[in-house]
Amino acid sequence: MAKRFSISQTVIVTAVTLFSLACLFPFLMVISGSLSTEKDIMNFGYSIWPKHITFDSYKILLLGSNRILDAYVISIIVTVVGTALSLFVTSMGAYVMARRSFKYRNILSVYVIVTMLFNGGLVPWYIICVNYLHLKDTLWALILPPLANAFNMFLIRNFMLSIPEDLHESAKMDGAGELRIYSRLIMPLALPVLATVGLFVALGYWNDWFLGLMFVDKQELQPLQLLLRTLISNVEFLKSSSNAAAMQRISAQIPSESIKMALTVITIGPIIFLYPFLQRYFVKGLMVGAVKG
Repeated sequence: MAKRFSISQTVIVTAVTLFSLACLFPFLMVISGSLSTEKDIMNFGYSIWPKHITFDSYKILLLGSNRILDAYVISIIVTVVGTALSLFVTSMGAYVMARRSFKYRNILSVYVIVTMLFNGGLVPWYIICVNYLHLKDTLWALILPPLANAFNMFLIRNFMLSIPEDLHESAKMDGAGELRIYSRLIMPLALPVLATVGLFVALGYWNDWFLGLMFVDKQELQPLQLLLRTLISNVEFLKSSSNAAAMQRISAQIPSESIKMALTVITIGPIIFLYPFLQRYFVKGLMVGAVKG
């Protein structure tokens, strides 16, 4: 017997479908813009389908393919290592604050909250990272500064508080220590929130260019976002320069708008492929929240 949808189900499915198409619409326009000529963009604006398909923007980017590939490798290393270390540090801090038997957990929670409200400023932060931690021109400069995020720590802590305390007591009676309870019991149960926080952290590392601008002078250590920001700045400089006729002729041939769209396509690719692998954990997290009521 065929399954029948009620009116409310039909409305919900229709609304979700329209919302999904609305989310897909800007992405299609970005791809179309990267394949459009500069003249078409200036005359007709962005559209779902390019009027005249061209790969000039990607060809121009391929001229610096070696540097882009190196920057890709740096960004991937920073994102993978930074996300793993960040989840490890924040989850351990969250576990300590979630343990009701820990005497000073409230004091520690207040200390973490204070870091969310106040900071020492940009100059002291820079001096500590460069003069004391010696992070200048190292990969650690792109990983360590945002490693422990207070908001993510409280997010994981709140999830761990929903885990029954009886599980800790049972593990204690079986002879398990705190480290074993954390690694073998709590971490597997906290996979939904770890996947969610891990995605946020990975997005932050992948899209970050400020740390590279502050601490990295070596070209071989530049992350992808900083390199692309430099490329866009150079294109804008050529477009706005009027000092020499030769530079004007060069700048007139550079499709600056389509290059921006092509750069967006290049940088967004890996993150899009990350979502399907984490989707089941999001669904599981929603199911857990619904069941506990």
